[in-house]
Amino acid sequence: MDAQGRGRADNIDPADQWVLNPNTGEYELRLTPSAPQSGVPRPRRGSPANAGPGAGTRARRAPERESPATPGPDVPGPRRRRGAPAEPPPGRRKGRTKPKKSKAKKILLWTGGSMAFVLVAVSAAGYLYLKHLEGNVSTTDVGSAGKKGFSKDEAFNILIIGTDKRTGKGNEGYGDKGSVGHADTNILLHVSKDRTNATALSIPRDLIVNVPDCPTKQPDGSEKVVPGTQNVRFNTSLGQDGRDPGCTMRTVKAVTGISVDHFMMADFNAVKTLTSAVGGVDVCVAHAVNDKESHLKLPAGKSKVEGEQALAFVRTRHSFGNQGDLDRIKVQQQFLGSLMRKMSSSDTLTNPAKLISLAEAATKALTVDTGIGNVSTLKDVALELKKVPTKNITFTTVPVLDNPAEKVKATVVVNQSQAPAVFDAIKSDVSFTAVKQKEKKEKAEVAARLKGTRSAAADIRVDIYNGGAPGGSAQETLNWLQNTEGVPKSSQLGNAAAPLSKTTVEYSPDQADQARKLADLMGLSASALKPGKSEKNSQGLPAIVLTLGKDFKGAGVSLTTPTKAPEVDKSTADKTVCAS
Repeated sequence: MDAQGRGRADNIDPADQWVLNPNTGEYELRLTPSAPQSGVPRPRRGSPANAGPGAGTRARRAPERESPATPGPDVPGPRRRRGAPAEPPPGRRKGRTKPKKSKAKKILLWTGGSMAFVLVAVSAAGYLYLKHLEGNVSTTDVGSAGKKGFSKDEAFNILIIGTDKRTGKGNEGYGDKGSVGHADTNILLHVSKDRTNATALSIPRDLIVNVPDCPTKQPDGSEKVVPGTQNVRFNTSLGQDGRDPGCTMRTVKAVTGISVDHFMMADFNAVKTLTSAVGGVDVCVAHAVNDKESHLKLPAGKSKVEGEQALAFVRTRHSFGNQGDLDRIKVQQQFLGSLMRKMSSSDTLTNPAKLISLAEAATKALTVDTGIGNVSTLKDVALELKKVPTKNITFTTVPVLDNPAEKVKATVVVNQSQAPAVFDAIKSDVSFTAVKQKEKKEKAEVAARLKGTRSAAADIRVDIYNGGAPGGSAQETLNWLQNTEGVPKSSQLGNAAAPLSKTTVEYSPDQADQARKLADLMGLSASALKPGKSEKNSQGLPAIVLTLGKDFKGAGVSLTTPTKAPEVDKSTADKTVCAS
C-alpha cells in the first residue's frame, strides 16, 4: 500500500468497515483495502479472464467459497478439512447451500451493534437532557457567604428557603401582596459526614435577630454592601433593601454559629409542581379542617394532597395549635417528611415518567448558589442525601421564647438556655437520633483515648502550629501555656502545612499521658486526640504537635464538643404525625 493509501486507511472509521452484502443480506467486516473493491470478487489468478455466465453467477452467489474451475499451475487445488467430504467435481453443482452462521453468533453480532447504537443514543440524549435541566436552574452568586463547590466526603449544611413572593398563576391568594420575597420558611439542613443521619432545623420567620452587613453581587458584576439592621424579624434577611440569599446565610451564621455551605430557594409554585410530579403527598390531620384563609378543606385522618391543595396545607396557620407560625412549622415539617418518603419510594424511583416530571419540576422551582448551580452537582447532593435513612432525619426547631419586649406576643427570641446546645450538636456533627451499634463502638474507642494517666504539665513537650485559627493564635497559646499553665517545654512554629477545621493533638503512643494532660488544659474532647507520630523539637526530643484549627476560640477557652445531642421537641421523616 502506498503512502496515500495508508493515509486514507488511517482515517477510516471502523464502523465503515461493516458492509452490507447484497447477496446474503448480512453485514460483513471488510478490512480496508488499498483500493476500492467491487461488490463482486475479481477472478483469482489462474481463472479464465472471460468466465461464462455460470461462473459469474456462482461468484455472486457464494463469493467466499468460489474457486477456479481448473486450478492453474500457480494455484493449489482446494484444500479439504480432515474428515470433511470431498468436493464434487467442477461444473454445475446441484443442491448447494450457502454456509450458515450459528444462531448464537448472529444474535451476538446483532445485539452488539444494536447495543452500541443504543448506548450512544442514550448518552447523547442524556447529555442533552441534562443540559436542558441545567437551563431550568436559576443561580445566585453569594460570594464568600457559601462554598465554591460540593464535597462528597464532608458533612454539609444547606439552607432551604421558601419565599412569600407571589409568582405564577393562582398564587394571588398567598403571601404578602407586592412582597419582594422574604424568607418565609427556613430550614437549615445538616447532613452528617458519614451520611447516617441528618438534622432539619427550622428557623422561625418571626425570630428577632441582628442582620449583619451583607455584600451582594449586582447585575453588572459589581458588589454592593447592604447595611445590617438590629432587632428585626429573621424573614427580612432576604429581599428587604435588596438582600440576597447570601444575606440570609450570613444571618444564620450570626444567630447559630453554624456555617452555611449552600442554599436552595423556592417560591409557592414549588410545592404545587413537586407534589403533582410525584402524584400527591400523604398528610394527616387530627380534626377536620375548613380554613377560610387558605381555603384548605380536609376530613379528619389521612388524605392525599397535591398542587393547590398541597400549597394550602403548608400555608395554613389558623387551623392548627395556637394559630401561630410555630405550629405551622410543625405542619410543614410533617409535610416535608412525607414528601421525602414519596420521592424515595419505589413507586417514584421505578417510574420513568414520574422521575422526569420530578426532575423538570425541581429544576424549574429552584434557585441555588453557584457552588451547586449545575445539574450534575445537584444530582450529587441528592444522592448523598438519599444515603441517609429517613428514620434518622430529624426535624426540630430553634428553641425560642416569646419576645419579652412585647405586650402583644407576635415575635420570638432565641432561648439562650437551650439553643446553644442544639447549635453545638449540629456543629459537632452529632446525631439527634439513636446511632447504630457500630457507631457506638467507634465513639467508645475514641472516648477511651482520654482514659489513663496524666503527666505533669511541666513534662509536656509540645510544638504549636496555626492551622486556620485567627492570626497570632499560636503565639497567644504559647504565652498562655508557659505563663499560666506551667508548660515551659513548648514552642511556637508558625503556620501548619494545611488548614484544619478542628484543633488536633498528634502524639506517639509513649506520649499518651502528655496528650491527655494537654487535652485537659486546652479543653479538648477525645476526638481531637490523634494517635500516630510525634516530631522532634529544637533539641531533637520527641514533641507533641498541637495544631490550632478554625474552631479555636482563644487561649484558655474550652473546645470540648458534645458527644450527645440535647433532648428537643422533634419528629423524624419516617413517621406520620397528625397535625392538630
